[in-house]
Amino acid sequence: MGEREDFAETLDKHRGFLRYTVRDLTDEQAARRTTVSELCLGGLIKHVTGVEARWMRFAVGGAEAMNREAIDWAGQFRMAEGETLAGLLADYERVARETDELLRTLPDLDLAHPLPSAPWFEPGATWSVRRVLLHIVAETAQHAGHADIIRESLDGQKTMG
Repeated sequence: MGEREDFAETLDKHRGFLRYTVRDLTDEQAARRTTVSELCLGGLIKHVTGVEARWMRFAVGGAEAMNREAIDWAGQFRMAEGETLAGLLADYERVARETDELLRTLPDLDLAHPLPSAPWFEPGATWSVRRVLLHIVAETAQHAGHADIIRESLDGQKTMG
């Protein structure tokens, strides 16, 4: 198996954990906070969707492409009025398909862009497409773990174990 297939398989596995964690929930359950944090299951799906979409825009077009849409830093972790879990999952599936297509078709995973200016990035640093994909895998896995804790707090269901 090649590098691109490894990325695709790993992303698919962690996306699957996240999707499995929200199985059979109502919109009300998906929006409920079950811990002291601001996180809810629907908000995690929404956040991971946005992160993946923004970073893949960066992979193709750099910081300018990444930042072309404003980010609601607090709202990205909550379900807004009128949002449904089904709608958030459909958005996530669309973004995942777009990422998977880029992973198959981008000519060079070594293509790199300077990171946007932000206090959490080293000034002048660049990330390659490969580094972006590693970040998306890590972000998805981390939030799948958060989701598992929230789901277990909600109704005792677990993704694993």
